[in-house]
Amino acid sequence: MSKFVINAVSREDQGKGASRRLRRQGMVPGIIYGSETPVAVSVVGKDLYRMLLEDGFYSSILTISLDGKETSVIIKDLQRHPAKPVVLHADFQRIDDKQKIKIQVPLNFVNFEKSAASKAAAKFAPEASTVEVLCLPKDLPEALDVDLSNIEMGQIAHLSDIVLPAGVEIVALRRGADHDQGIGYCYAPRGAKK
Repeated sequence: MSKFVINAVSREDQGKGASRRLRRQGMVPGIIYGSETPVAVSVVGKDLYRMLLEDGFYSSILTISLDGKETSVIIKDLQRHPAKPVVLHADFQRIDDKQKIKIQVPLNFVNFEKSAASKAAAKFAPEASTVEVLCLPKDLPEALDVDLSNIEMGQIAHLSDIVLPAGVEIVALRRGADHDQGIGYCYAPRGAKK
């Protein structure tokens, strides 16, 4: 079972006016789509906001409890207010245990302090914080670690440098080696001895 359980209620009212009324009541309108008929739902705003603060929420399998029935989903999109810290709408996609899903997973850059470059006063600048992966729901990692213990001064870390768990593929690398983009680089700060 998922560590994130979202309580939802199906709703018949749709449209801008209905969504505004829901938000005034502290609810967030949403939709669940996927293998079955799409279902318009509303979720308790404060519960959703609390979960949004948790590491791994965006890259986890979520459980939606809808009218007493539990469904496994992933968060596919959040529409946010441009000026306020408010979620206006949430899109959830049903998942099937036998079908691969595409999802953004966070990157953790680890062990830079163990590298020779770090000991030579170098810095590491990440250029990506997430990467899109393709895997079965059971293989979904909460995050991917990028080991920087062997990085050298002036070196660029690429997608191909990420050690992937079994059953997980990086979507960009499926398109070929010319899509092996940089995810960060090691550099000497100004004024440092070279």
